[in-house]
Amino acid sequence: MKVLLAVSGGIDSMYMAERAPELFPGASFAVCHCNFGLRGDESDGDEAFVRDWCARKGMPLFVKGFPTADFARQNDLSIEMAARELRYSWFGELCAREGFDCVAVAHNADDNAETFFLNLLRGTGTRGLRGMGDRDFIVRPLLGTSRSEIRSWMEERGLAWREDSTNASPAYKRNRLRGEVIPVLKEMNPSLLSSLGRTMEHICQVDDIAEDYFLSVRDDVLRSGMIHIRALLALRHPRYVLYRLAEPAGLTETALDNLWDLINSGRQVGGREFVGKRGIIRGRRGWRLELILDKTL
Repeated sequence: MKVLLAVSGGIDSMYMAERAPELFPGASFAVCHCNFGLRGDESDGDEAFVRDWCARKGMPLFVKGFPTADFARQNDLSIEMAARELRYSWFGELCAREGFDCVAVAHNADDNAETFFLNLLRGTGTRGLRGMGDRDFIVRPLLGTSRSEIRSWMEERGLAWREDSTNASPAYKRNRLRGEVIPVLKEMNPSLLSSLGRTMEHICQVDDIAEDYFLSVRDDVLRSGMIHIRALLALRHPRYVLYRLAEPAGLTETALDNLWDLINSGRQVGGREFVGKRGIIRGRRGWRLELILDKTL
């Protein structure tokens, strides 16, 4: 098994790199490092630190610099989302080119809890509350390990890591959750991380059932790029199925509500159009909705 370790130089990723042989017994490893160029000399210092660690360990290393700010501006993304898209795209390229079986990232139990609450604040469906988990070629071996456990292990052994100065900035919602909200919740429930972990497992089970239902009825409703309204309304859970079918188009919650109200009213849909970030849903004659994604616009 070939595992690519995504290492930023921070405490979590250095813990993962140090313990990789235990986390993935029998695997061979290489490291990849992203330099997003967002913190000037500090970003370059992170890269130099990871390069030095890999040289001392004899670990193969892949490094790539990204024009993150430009990419975010050109694609109307937040810096965080731009960095996410850039790194996961590169990870996929490395796996395909170099034959890695997976990429290990160092999200821990605290990160998982923070993501849960961030998604809850933004508004989300069950999939946004599933927690991080493994996705495609991405594995997260530290989701059962808390941030405090990681720090204790590293400090006990005198191991080094890099501190990211932006982690202390209140400008980021995640940092406010981490520094202000989560500590209060842990006071109220010292077992917060394990409780949330169990809750996310339950949500995953329910979401898997909903996914099975959606897949069982999808082809009855969506045919040749057309959503057939009468078939949709005959279902037991038409609104949920409509939400899932429309999801690729990236409609806002308001647009989805308006679309549902139109369908449920019994009025003709021909000529009506609902525009999302990634596509359009356009009303056609014969009680049909055409789903047009970006690639066909």
